[in-house]
Amino acid sequence: MRARLIEHMLGIILVTLLIIGALLLFEHRATAVHERQYAGIKDLLDAPISKINDPFERALLADCMDLYYPGRHDTNAVLISELIRFREDAFNKSMQSSYRTKRLSIATFREIAGMYLKFLLMYLIVMALTYYGVETLGSLRFIFKQQRRQQHDLLGRPRAPLFIRAVQTAGKTIAYAVLFSPAYVIAYSIRTEFNTDSAFFMILLGVISNGLLIMYMNKFYAFLVAESRKGYVENALVKNLRSDYTLSGPDGISLRSVFNPAKRFSGHVFDHIFRNARFQYLSTIKEQASFLITGLVIIEMALNIHGHLTYELLRQLLYKNYPLVVVIMLAIFYTVKLTEITTDLLVHRESRRYENR
Repeated sequence: MRARLIEHMLGIILVTLLIIGALLLFEHRATAVHERQYAGIKDLLDAPISKINDPFERALLADCMDLYYPGRHDTNAVLISELIRFREDAFNKSMQSSYRTKRLSIATFREIAGMYLKFLLMYLIVMALTYYGVETLGSLRFIFKQQRRQQHDLLGRPRAPLFIRAVQTAGKTIAYAVLFSPAYVIAYSIRTEFNTDSAFFMILLGVISNGLLIMYMNKFYAFLVAESRKGYVENALVKNLRSDYTLSGPDGISLRSVFNPAKRFSGHVFDHIFRNARFQYLSTIKEQASFLITGLVIIEMALNIHGHLTYELLRQLLYKNYPLVVVIMLAIFYTVKLTEITTDLLVHRESRRYENR
C-alpha cells in the first residue's frame, strides 16, 4: 500500500509541475513574440512623450531622432509610425480587456475556493447517491432474476399477458432513453419548465444522465451473478442458510434491507454474495469517479450557470486568464487523485479484513 501511495504522490507532483511548466512556457513564448514584433522600436518604448498623436510632440520626436540618427530620416519616420501603432494597440487592448483581466490574488483565490467547495459538495452527493443506486438497483435486479428462476423450477416458465409485456417493454425503453441521454439534452428539453440553475437539478442530472447509473448498476449486477456461481454458495446452503428470494417473505429477503443504505441480509445466502460483490466493486469506484467528474463538468458548461467552477473555467479560458485556468484544472485533478487514494485505502482495508478471517 505504501508503494501505491508513493505512486499517487509522484503522479500529483509530476502533473502539477507539467501544468505549471506549460503555463510558464506559454507566457514566455507570448512575451518573446511580442518582443520580436516590436523589436525595432524597443529603445523608443520608454520615450517621455505623453501624447504621441499630438502633431507638435510627433514633430519634436522626429527632430530628436534626426539629431541622434542623422542621415536616416525615412527610417526614423517608419519607427515613429510603429511606435504610434504600438501605443494605440496597447491602449485599445487595455480598454477592451479591462473588465476581462483577472489576476490571481487572495480575493480571487477565495472566490475560486468557494466555487470549488460547491463543486466538491455536489460531487460527493452525486457519488453517494450513485453508489447507493448502483447497489440497490443491482440487488433488486438480481433478486428478481432469482425469483423468476425459482418460479420456473417450481411451476415452469410463466408467461405474462401480451399487454403487460408491451407495457414493460415500453417502460424499459423510456427508462433507458432517459438514463443514457446526455445531461445537456435532458436539461435543454425541460429548461423552460424547471429551474435548471438550482443545485438540486444539477445533482439530479448527475445521477440519472450520461448512462452513469445504469452502466455501473450492470457492472455490480455482473459481480453478483459471478459470485452466485461460486462454490461457497453451495457450502452456505449446506449450512442451512436461507435461499428464498421472495421479497418480505418469511424466509425471503426483507425489502427494508434492500433499501437500507447499510445493507445487511443476515442468515441469507445473499448476504455473502452481496458482500463479496461489493468488495470487487470497490476498485471500480475510481473509474466511476472520473466518469462522474467529467459528467459534472459537461453539465455545468452546458447549462452556463454563473458562479460554478467549470463555467468559471470556461470563462477564464475565453478571457485568456491562464493562471486562474491552471488553478481550477489542478483543483479538479486533485479531486480525482484524492478519490483514487481514498479508494485504494478502502480496498486495502477490506483486503486486510478478508485476510484476517
